[in-house]
Amino acid sequence: MKHVGKGYKKIDSAMILSGRAVYTEDLVPAHALVIKVLRSPHAFARIVTIDTAAAMRVPGVVAIYTYKDVPQRRFTLAGQSYPEPSAYDKLLLEPLVRYVGDEVAFVVAESEKAAKQAMWLIKVTYDVLDPVLDIHTALDHPSVVHPEEDLHYNFPVGGDPKRNLACSYNHVVGDVEGELAKCDYVVEETYFDQAASQTAMETFRTFCTIDQFGRLVCTSSTQIPFHVRRHIAHALDIPASKVRVIKPRIGGGFGSKQTACTELICAFVTWTLKKPAVLILDRKEAMNCSTSRHAREWKVRLGATKDGIIQVIDMVAISDAGAYGTHAFTTFTAGEHKSVPLYNKGKAVRYSSNIVYTNHMPGGAFRGYGATEALWPLECAVTKLAKKMGVDEIELREKNLINVGETSLVYAPDEVLESGNLKEAIAKVKAMARWDERPKSWQIDEHHRGGLGIALAFQGSGIANIDNATVEIRLNDEGNYILYTGSTDMGTGSNTVLLQMACEVLGCPMEAMSCYEADTDVVPFDPGSYASSTTYVTGTAAKLAAEELRQKIVEQFATLLETDTANIDFDGLTARTLDDGRTMTTREMAAKLSVGPTYGQLSATATFGSHTSPPPFMASIAEVSVDTQTGQVVPIEFYSVVDCGTIVNPTLAKVQAEGGIVQGIGMALYEEVRYSQAGQLETNNFMLYKIPDRTDTGKVTVDFVESYEPTGAFGVKSIGEVVINTSCPAIQGAILNACGAEPTELPMIPEVVFEAMHK
Repeated sequence: MKHVGKGYKKIDSAMILSGRAVYTEDLVPAHALVIKVLRSPHAFARIVTIDTAAAMRVPGVVAIYTYKDVPQRRFTLAGQSYPEPSAYDKLLLEPLVRYVGDEVAFVVAESEKAAKQAMWLIKVTYDVLDPVLDIHTALDHPSVVHPEEDLHYNFPVGGDPKRNLACSYNHVVGDVEGELAKCDYVVEETYFDQAASQTAMETFRTFCTIDQFGRLVCTSSTQIPFHVRRHIAHALDIPASKVRVIKPRIGGGFGSKQTACTELICAFVTWTLKKPAVLILDRKEAMNCSTSRHAREWKVRLGATKDGIIQVIDMVAISDAGAYGTHAFTTFTAGEHKSVPLYNKGKAVRYSSNIVYTNHMPGGAFRGYGATEALWPLECAVTKLAKKMGVDEIELREKNLINVGETSLVYAPDEVLESGNLKEAIAKVKAMARWDERPKSWQIDEHHRGGLGIALAFQGSGIANIDNATVEIRLNDEGNYILYTGSTDMGTGSNTVLLQMACEVLGCPMEAMSCYEADTDVVPFDPGSYASSTTYVTGTAAKLAAEELRQKIVEQFATLLETDTANIDFDGLTARTLDDGRTMTTREMAAKLSVGPTYGQLSATATFGSHTSPPPFMASIAEVSVDTQTGQVVPIEFYSVVDCGTIVNPTLAKVQAEGGIVQGIGMALYEEVRYSQAGQLETNNFMLYKIPDRTDTGKVTVDFVESYEPTGAFGVKSIGEVVINTSCPAIQGAILNACGAEPTELPMIPEVVFEAMHK
């Protein structure tokens, strides 16, 4: 193909590398009011009194808002399609604060200095309550995190807030206990994956203005502009037609900006005062007062017969929703569809969890969205089962692997796997790591042992039967093209990929098309960049729009050249008649269309949503060194092969894979979330929360196998999230092979590995 499959640079790479790329803070009006948030020092407390008189006397302070001044409409900050499965359990401000960092008051001033000075002068008296800090005792705890009567669910998700049960899920297929009793081999283990921070380089930031028509304009670093518009309209009780949301360039998101952490506060201030205002979270706030990955404890049982068939997968969890139920239900349920189907030869499955409210920072969306959390215990348990059976870990996986054309116990009745080169990917990664040619465990020197570990992963491509995207492409009056999309490029290069797919259909060079994204007044609806949806869902919409526009252009050329459409050869910029060689360019045609009563601009709009969420697949082998004296684990090499369908841009796909693997290595070995006994998040800065740098990850080697997904444009599937899912279990398996230690909690810091070695 002309464009699809080519490794183009990102269309904005020169701007980024030269430092000229424009981010949200670069656009803030010079006279914008500055918002600072006074936050709770307590994990759980009721505000008895709040005195703002002294703070209001600080020169430059314009307003201070407390819970008495804000609308009383509960909402969710989760960026999800309506009706959201997340509980409407939050107000802008309320007298009950539920975690250290929860909002107490908004200070609005003419300068940051004045706002900060005023914050110190606000006097708050708290009735400190007994916090809920342990997921094991949260259910039916004497303290109720959400005692309010107006907490609202859009539909049943198994929640009972008076019991601190944010939501619950229990899916059982077959006779779990009966089938386990028939198994020749059963393994059982408890695994824990703690919360993890997304740590995007650009923190959360929003500014709002009032336009010439009296409408609220919200400019924000967000993944979900259309969802933000709905949230603002709902929370402030104003028509959505009065709200416009614009997303400039984003400095990373990784799911964190699928939650509206700053937008509603800023919108409230601007809508109330009718003045521009800006809210920028500092690094401590970004890590302490936003959302993280949900912490989960899993009890996993696997049962297999002596022929190596896994008959039972039993996964029961306790999940930490934190103070609010943001994404709590869907992150857990999504994990089922993206883990259990990997092994589909069995007869019984249970996938279950109580997701409980605690007085921790809320959980939210994080790259991998539930699959990362579920695959970690499942893949560790499969390795454990292979050890107990005395068989090769890869052979056991291959024997139970789902194949194209098969279904799963947890799939919908008519759902099957339609594409995937799963076994080819496994064979390729085995060859890369020389799995069959060397031992899985070896002595490096007196104190260090080396080991290899394997893990597989699924994910999805968009949300089946829910997400849809619309793309518009126009032929401009100069004869070039512009693509309008509501998807948000977060630095992944998704805009480049969309242009490649559209230009492939039209035939024009990449330079002939521009992309305008993520302005709710201008672009058609798109749910945003999450759920690995952009290339598959939005990209397919772009292909369909390009096909329709191409047909319109060819028909118009035929009219102007007085011939049939079959006689037109069109390369995206120039049409030529096949019989006599006459030509006309899109520039010449557009000039003719711009005048006269019978002509007009040519454009096409297409919408795509899918009945399925085709999974990309990944196979990884980790090679590590373990210090047997200290438990320190050092990654040596990480080999991965990804099947993401047809690869639109190999260069960007490779970078996506490398980035996800490194992020997963951070979750596996370094990124520790630690709370004090009083509920204070202690690891809320980069000095204490260790994210890996280039010296911490070893060598990362990525390759691909291509399959063809029939439901996606050009056979595409997603890649953005699957690539984070194998790091943790592959490294755990490598540690187990290296020294016999079986760490069961994340991160596998030296203390955890050392304790596992001496268990």
